[in-house]
Amino acid sequence: MQQRNLKANVAYCGTQGSFSEIAASKLFPKGELFPCSSFKEAYDLVKEGTAEYALLPIENSYAGEVAATVDLMYRGSLAVEDIYEMKIEQNLVGIKGATLADVTTVISHPQALAQCAEYIAANKFSEVVSENTAFAAKAVADKGAKNLAAIASRSCAEIYGLSVIAADIAESRDNTTRFALFSARPREKRAGEHLILLFAVGDRSGALAEALAIIARYGFNMKSLHSRPLKDRPWQYYFYVEAEGDGSEGALLDGLKDCCADVKIAGRFIPGLQIK
Repeated sequence: MQQRNLKANVAYCGTQGSFSEIAASKLFPKGELFPCSSFKEAYDLVKEGTAEYALLPIENSYAGEVAATVDLMYRGSLAVEDIYEMKIEQNLVGIKGATLADVTTVISHPQALAQCAEYIAANKFSEVVSENTAFAAKAVADKGAKNLAAIASRSCAEIYGLSVIAADIAESRDNTTRFALFSARPREKRAGEHLILLFAVGDRSGALAEALAIIARYGFNMKSLHSRPLKDRPWQYYFYVEAEGDGSEGALLDGLKDCCADVKIAGRFIPGLQIK
């Protein structure tokens, strides 16, 4: 695992025991961590200069992209310095003495609920959405009801005095989340990096195909492609691309500007970096 300034100020969404807090504390073991109530709050702390970095989840191996992070990347000015992968264990946690038979409702972040969707369906639980898995665990502890459980980390259970009712309940046994590290100062390009490219295309036949052909023409191989709706243009979309290659990024951007809007390289990362 690559480490930077171990004493850096790092913003994240959640509180103690959340997966983002666990990731940030492992990546910056001597850093000052700033817990935030939303992804945007963490992002804005870096824009304002209060924090040097924001560490936000960008994708889960089972539930897919984290839309709020990708949208911030598209609209905002911060750059992604790297992306790190961390294995995630989702657990059903409840108050002391609660059993699986007691639980009727689960509360957690939408990503955690999605990762455990089959387990939730099999047990016929009702769902309540929370801003964060740690906030969900705190809500269970505060309410003190046996019928309410959270999906969260073991750390959350320990912090809030809860018990693990069922361990590792995510559908995928290789449940992994990728965390993007945002900075206000883009770092210098490194060998072996993948780039993150964002763009919107015009509402005309063949516009996306033209953009993808340009990416290939300038020597870049797409590793992933995602679409997200534009908030101010109903039924139109922007695209998120991760690509590898040694072509000219300047020429690529110039080529895309002929057929795309809002074109930018949002960051770069060395693939495969792990948080353990």
